[in-house]
Amino acid sequence: MSVKENYKLDIPAEKLPKHVAIIMDGNGRWAEHRSLPRFSGHRAGVEALRSILQMSGELGIQSLTLFAFSSENWRRPKKEVGLLMDLFMNALGREVKKLHETGVRLRVIGDLSAFPAKLQQRIKESMRLTEGNIGLQVNIAANYGGKWDITQATQKIAELVSNGEIDSDDITEDLLNDHLSMSDQPEPDLFIRTGGEQRISNFLIWQLAYSELYFTRVLWPDFDRDEYAKAITSFAMRQRRFGRTGAQVLESDQREHA
Repeated sequence: MSVKENYKLDIPAEKLPKHVAIIMDGNGRWAEHRSLPRFSGHRAGVEALRSILQMSGELGIQSLTLFAFSSENWRRPKKEVGLLMDLFMNALGREVKKLHETGVRLRVIGDLSAFPAKLQQRIKESMRLTEGNIGLQVNIAANYGGKWDITQATQKIAELVSNGEIDSDDITEDLLNDHLSMSDQPEPDLFIRTGGEQRISNFLIWQLAYSELYFTRVLWPDFDRDEYAKAITSFAMRQRRFGRTGAQVLESDQREHA
């Protein structure tokens, strides 16, 4: 199966990423370059996200994880944080029904207890509405940090040890992974960061261990389908070795296609 028809890509389905994670960076700078308030950039970022969601579903990508608000973003000016909370609330109200109609399953990951009660309720309602869908899984990371994710998983495991349900010798990578956010989904194959920065900024630091990294200077509101196609094409051209040699990977591929 090829996706050539829609996006000028000639990539077999098996070469496409199953899970894409994105840091949607550059909204504020996009607005500042246009002498607009920073919040205008965040609104434009929501518009850009619509086309990426649609394209992900059409390509058959299984999971799309988006860094919407990090645990460090509380340090931003209070007014901007408040406007972001309002935008999140309104976007959930406007967009979730449309996502539900297209079969999207929505999950919000992170420490949601810090959000206003109304927003927490809106998040719960949105997830409940879409939980039975079988299409694209969309994960919104909000008040999320990779260190928080590992810490909360460790706390859960420590409680199991304390209760005598497991021994400390039972703690393995697999057990820790089972207590992380999104443990029921494949780890990200492709990580994209827009806006020119080249770091993962405490995002999915456990899950990104073997992800392919793609950085672009394009600011998020300008990250359109063509830019997304470039990222996916870059991913498809890479050889993923997972500790093996290139020759071993080629030999394995040849056996699979024999």
